[in-house]
Amino acid sequence: MVDIKILASGSSGNTIRIGDGKTALLLEAGIRFKDIQKGLNFQMMEIVGCLISHSHLDHSKAVREVVRAGIDIYASQGTIDALKLQGHRINVIKAKEQINIGTWTILPFDTIHDAPESLGFLLASGRDKILYCCDTCYIPYRFKGLTHVLIECNYSKKIINQNKQDGITPLELKKRVVTNHFALEDVKDFLRANDLSKVREIHLLHLSDTNSNAVLFKSEVQKLTGKPTYIAKKGVIYG
Repeated sequence: MVDIKILASGSSGNTIRIGDGKTALLLEAGIRFKDIQKGLNFQMMEIVGCLISHSHLDHSKAVREVVRAGIDIYASQGTIDALKLQGHRINVIKAKEQINIGTWTILPFDTIHDAPESLGFLLASGRDKILYCCDTCYIPYRFKGLTHVLIECNYSKKIINQNKQDGITPLELKKRVVTNHFALEDVKDFLRANDLSKVREIHLLHLSDTNSNAVLFKSEVQKLTGKPTYIAKKGVIYG
């Protein structure tokens, strides 16, 4: 049975621990290394790999310290080049080319974001199949047999339009957000288009500080899907 622990989610940093009882992985390293250590109760030896979706610091801040801790990094060539990473623990992965890390089978897929070769991940172990996608404006793929969905739900089009009108969100920032991040309305369309019959949990990631509404987002997605829906919060363990 998979277990998920949110160490951080949002523009200030993103890191998630995911395990299947045999192999534990990190998704992202976007917070201070000492905060990763604390979040894992200093059990760093259990982590056998860290997947980095893209090079922005809120996803990669502690990557060098993670490597120095003896943990392998898995990222696209574009991410590795942007971060100037080197060494035998740096592993290049490619969209649509499956890899194995311990008991996990992982299929990276391309995402749409203003970072070179950004990726999302489909992770499978036993009967569990987890979709992880953070920082994209769209997912052009469809998935079957998912048991857990960890997906960005950054903003609402209605809220950001109102914030633009009220002068809270500048036009240039709005343009960047809508071309690089997943809106609630588009997340709902994505969920409608996918097979959710086996889904046990949906986790909404990376909510904007100003252009989101956690209560509304959770209610909307849970009502649409009929699945338990959670807003990713620091320190919360699921599974």
